[in-house]
Amino acid sequence: MKIALIGATGSVGSRILSEALTRGHMLTGLARQPEKLQARNGLRAKDADLARPLEVAKTLEGHDVVVSAVRFRDFHVGDLLEAVRASGVPRLVVVGGAGSLRVASGQLLVDTPAFPEVAKLEAQAGATVLEALQRADESLDWTFISPSALFTPGERTGSYRLGKDDLLIGQDGKSRISQEDYALALVDELEAGAHPRQRFTVGY
Repeated sequence: MKIALIGATGSVGSRILSEALTRGHMLTGLARQPEKLQARNGLRAKDADLARPLEVAKTLEGHDVVVSAVRFRDFHVGDLLEAVRASGVPRLVVVGGAGSLRVASGQLLVDTPAFPEVAKLEAQAGATVLEALQRADESLDWTFISPSALFTPGERTGSYRLGKDDLLIGQDGKSRISQEDYALALVDELEAGAHPRQRFTVGY
């Protein structure tokens, strides 16, 4: 599979890149500082700034899928959608956020009292991206993958659970997923295409 990964140098993006390359996929890593990408078999690095969507579209052309691993506050969703549509790539997979997931009370996680104030603007921007995808016409095959509440670098255990719109809670009472296992789940989705035009979530 030919994958265009926007945000390839980030914490999550770099783990997705490694997972996909390990499985033999061909990747184009797009970043504002592509020189940070270490040379690896199957990888080519390209400069990209989503504020210039038509330039990005030229780099995306010819790929099977675009993956966005960019922080929501670092781009405008309209620019991302314009770049993907102009490129002719039919499929977009987005590294989502947990803030728009429901909790047991029926509230969104971002609206609960314990949600960190410092993370609210990013979570709200993520919800805006999800809403834009849900409004997109059916010519775009999109998937938005939300992590669990605690989403940090860790261990690749090789196991995870899937959910839909509700926050997953593990047997230990915590909502968490390592970035390594999230990358595993995302590349599994790239290969299987099991959630077209849907949001789903991943956790332990």
